[in-house]
Amino acid sequence: MAPVVINVDAILFDMDGTLIDSTPGVVKAWGTFAKDYSLGDSARIIHETHGRRLYDTLKEYCQISEEAKLMAEIDRFEDEVIEGGPTALPGAVALIGQLHSPDAHGWTIVTSASNNYAPRALSRAGIPLPPAGLVTSNDVSHGKPHPAPYLAGADKCGVDPTKCLVVEDAIAGLKSGRAAGARTLAVCTSTSRETILVSDANPDYIVPDLTRVSARWLDGKLEVTIEQ
Repeated sequence: MAPVVINVDAILFDMDGTLIDSTPGVVKAWGTFAKDYSLGDSARIIHETHGRRLYDTLKEYCQISEEAKLMAEIDRFEDEVIEGGPTALPGAVALIGQLHSPDAHGWTIVTSASNNYAPRALSRAGIPLPPAGLVTSNDVSHGKPHPAPYLAGADKCGVDPTKCLVVEDAIAGLKSGRAAGARTLAVCTSTSRETILVSDANPDYIVPDLTRVSARWLDGKLEVTIEQ
């Protein structure tokens, strides 16, 4: 299949599972919390909560209603994930390198993680912070699959969401990007191609990982090449 070339005003990346792999830490953390809260099979919870905010999932699964305790438990969970050592996924460093410069505001990272965890995880994985700033779970009142995160991402870049490309690995995130009006690119780094295809995420493009994606600045816009 010939590569697809598209032009967009901004690229909005998910973080975990798209740019970085924090699987060992997530497995460790959910194992701890499953034990502490008698939740049963932690592998099931990991699958069911993928791509969603910890604020929402800990509140739901651990039945934490007190705000102060919920925030403390988010910090404890994320500390365990950091200890697991997040690493960059294939192609992520190279692609971000093609986008990153001090005045390049046409890309950002829209994550379900907190503003405490996200910068630390990106630093551990060797991914620079976007000049436009991050969108974290602390910045929106509704998490993915609600459109709010990616609407905030487009706003952070100062562009129309319909002129953005959302890059995601999770069904919830792909649905969030589509609901925001953006084109969506699915990377099969945590969710299989088959699972994505039979879901209602309906991404515009699907690639195995970010080694199949490249980008360059052209007259202030982004030209993105996708090898599906």
